[in-house]
Amino acid sequence: MEQRCQPRLLLYAHFYAYNRLTRNQLAYFMTDAIKHHLRLVLQKDLLLDLEDRVRAEAVKAFEMIRDHSGLDKKRAREAEGQARFRMMEQGFEEVCALHGGRLLEGSLIPRTELKVFQPFMRFEVNSKGIILGLAAMPEPRAVPGKNKSRLAGVTLNYDLTPRLDLDGKGPKVGDVFALALVSRHREKAGQIEEIAVGVIDSKYESYLFYESLDKFLSGHGDAPVESRAPSAPSAAAQPAITVSLKKVVTPFVPPEAPDREDEGSAESE
Repeated sequence: MEQRCQPRLLLYAHFYAYNRLTRNQLAYFMTDAIKHHLRLVLQKDLLLDLEDRVRAEAVKAFEMIRDHSGLDKKRAREAEGQARFRMMEQGFEEVCALHGGRLLEGSLIPRTELKVFQPFMRFEVNSKGIILGLAAMPEPRAVPGKNKSRLAGVTLNYDLTPRLDLDGKGPKVGDVFALALVSRHREKAGQIEEIAVGVIDSKYESYLFYESLDKFLSGHGDAPVESRAPSAPSAAAQPAITVSLKKVVTPFVPPEAPDREDEGSAESE
């Protein structure tokens, strides 16, 4: 009995190792493809101007509440958080508009009836689009809180989820929903701890891509990055896995989100 079970266990072990390898390789390809897509569309000057404006608005919000609110410490902190996000949000919209970003027509996610209540700005280069939003993180790398706008936005990212391309309908990059992510400094009032660029999966569970702005800009070249082929660690007898880019993506529309208008309030601290 033991001898008969051994080949089967060996087969299971090989299948598990192969499956893990191909999924990891596919995830690697997708992360690389998303990064190139972001760097192609989101220009360096835009991101630098956004960083300057976000940091300036954080200082202004702190000084405004400190010098003019007359609130006690707890209420002042709550008011500062609300003011900071609203001021950053307005600055985000203005800077994006100066760099060619456009608000979504009718405040709707393209090719859907999903409405958004925050300024999502669309940028396009060579028919490749990024819809960019702003979100506050409680701490670096933490996924920001859900709201109707962001839940609608991540439906565009359904085709970015790593999975095996068995039917030719695997991960592709069309319009991508990305976020400019901001984390306040938890020890220094009026300061920002981290600004990052992130892409959240369509289930709103984790990041498909996340890099601090400093790291993202350090590899931001002026050459057209779309011409660079992504590379992966070599392994013997690996099947060819292709990742294709398409111009038009049909968004996955999940079940209706809970009916709450939480965009009317500021980001939680």
